[in-house]
Amino acid sequence: MTTTIAVLGSSGSIGTQTLDVVRASPQNYRVEALGVGTSVDTVVEQANEFRPDIVAVADESAAVGLAERLPDGTTLLVGANAMAEAAVVSDVTINGVVGFAGLSVTMATLEAGKRLGLANKESLIAAGPVVQRAWATPGAELVPVDSEHCAVHQCLRANEITGKIGDADRVRGVVLTASGGPFRGRSRADLESVTIDNALAHPTWSMGPKITIDSSTLVNKGLEVIEAHELFGIGFDDIDVVVHPQSIIHSMVTYTDGATIAQLSKPDMRLCIGYALAFPDRLEVPYGDIDWSELSRLDFQPPDLEAFPGLGLAYDAGRAGETAPAWFSAANEVAVDAFLKGQIRWVDIADVVDGALQRWPGTSATDVGVVLDMDSRARDEAAAVIQELVAV
Repeated sequence: MTTTIAVLGSSGSIGTQTLDVVRASPQNYRVEALGVGTSVDTVVEQANEFRPDIVAVADESAAVGLAERLPDGTTLLVGANAMAEAAVVSDVTINGVVGFAGLSVTMATLEAGKRLGLANKESLIAAGPVVQRAWATPGAELVPVDSEHCAVHQCLRANEITGKIGDADRVRGVVLTASGGPFRGRSRADLESVTIDNALAHPTWSMGPKITIDSSTLVNKGLEVIEAHELFGIGFDDIDVVVHPQSIIHSMVTYTDGATIAQLSKPDMRLCIGYALAFPDRLEVPYGDIDWSELSRLDFQPPDLEAFPGLGLAYDAGRAGETAPAWFSAANEVAVDAFLKGQIRWVDIADVVDGALQRWPGTSATDVGVVLDMDSRARDEAAAVIQELVAV
């Protein structure tokens, strides 16, 4: 039986690797929808290869003249709601949309009672309470595509835990591993003069610029802590982060009897994508195979919260709950964008997020509209903090 999939954010790292998985198993998967923000040349090339029923483009100006470039039989959807519309047509939706824009895809997929392969962490982090309600829709499944949460998901399945963690499941804690990024082992003083190129040089993963910068600040790991709380229902005091530079162990689950279950593989996001596509089965094509004759050591160390304060700020936002994670995520997006434009230093990113987080009004996450408002207000506050920093 062929599984139909919607690949939204198809021009990005997750999207292109999803299509790699489809190419390796064309008998099992059919691409029914593709979606991009502005990358129309890429989606035209993809559409001509995979012949989807739907192509969605969020940016109306980018889509001008696009319809005649698509294959016969492919429908073009354009506008802010285009990818959300495309999300509900297939058996499985892979949400690889970058940033808060992925929320509409997450909500549409879950509310339609479909399976969501979630690589867009901001939507779950920013709108956790709202997404939880959508996730309760009959038939809705959420399978994480992030390597760390995919690993936790697999470790829980090893103990036959398929839902959220509860006391009866005997889970004591979750350990998320971090590569440490390009600046592992450096002090805060060492980081005062890092460049954009330095921060974009990730030692392990090939990702987009925003996620790569988040990895360098450990904010990405902080966002994953919040996401783990939302995905698995585990308290923040029971979620630990450990720096593991080899990136072979992707996460671990410790049980009350002292046993720790870990998921190991070489870094390859196609394993996680394939896991979400095939769930509850597994792919026949291997990704991330380990040559055990070559693997000589696995190292671990605690994260340096003085040099990388963004991780601690994420814990603070997560514990505050409600719209604080949305505020945190939005402020970080603004700060990272300012760094990539050369407006602030790398060390200023955490200062901007901290300054903005101190201005969070304590608003509850009652619905999507409130979350969107908090996202907008947080961006304004982060921009104001940046102006204050630049003026000094």
